[in-house]
Amino acid sequence: MQTSEQIGELAAALAKAQAEMEGATKGSANPFFKSKYADLASVWDACREPLTKHDLSVLQFPKVGFEGAPEPYEWTSKQGEKRYGVRVVAIVSVLTRLAHASGQWVEDTVSTMLPTGDPQSIGSAITYLRRYALQSVAGVAPEDDDGEAAHRGNDRIPPQAAVPTGYQDWLDDIAAVADEGTPRLEKAWKASKAEYRDHLTKTDPMRWAGIKTRASRATEGGAA
Repeated sequence: MQTSEQIGELAAALAKAQAEMEGATKGSANPFFKSKYADLASVWDACREPLTKHDLSVLQFPKVGFEGAPEPYEWTSKQGEKRYGVRVVAIVSVLTRLAHASGQWVEDTVSTMLPTGDPQSIGSAITYLRRYALQSVAGVAPEDDDGEAAHRGNDRIPPQAAVPTGYQDWLDDIAAVADEGTPRLEKAWKASKAEYRDHLTKTDPMRWAGIKTRASRATEGGAA
């Protein structure tokens, strides 16, 4: 986090604004987890008026970068048709600055990695990051984020997948193989245990995307 040289007036104003804020309403549905969440508009509704009243404003600046070389891929549509596209790892970040009329400010950046940098995924990631950054900097909490949520059942928390025996050693080896290029990585991947491959792609897809990117770079370097 970065700040202006002094933040005393900003901190005092934010304290007053937070005393007047209410929880953000959870009105948007998440079909994957069968739950509801407070969307970006709800978070803004909860904090806009108190922030403005006390001379505070929030500025957010999204940024997108790409890692590695584009990778062709294919998939089957719901209609059973073969389709083709190109994907590339995208790094999406949002810089959020809380500013006060005095000129004082605080800011920080949140980011995430996407295995497929298509416009729809990037747009969704930016909205997601803006929402959580705004909640954090303003101090807004969704209406029912309290102890009661835990008592309603641990079944709402997805269980952590058990780590297969020998998985970490395999992961270190497969990451090292990536430095030898894509063909070598593909050969090692096919020779690996299915339980290792499944665990990596299901629990840490971003790491797998990063490993493939490293292999692609190594291949390009060797060709040069």
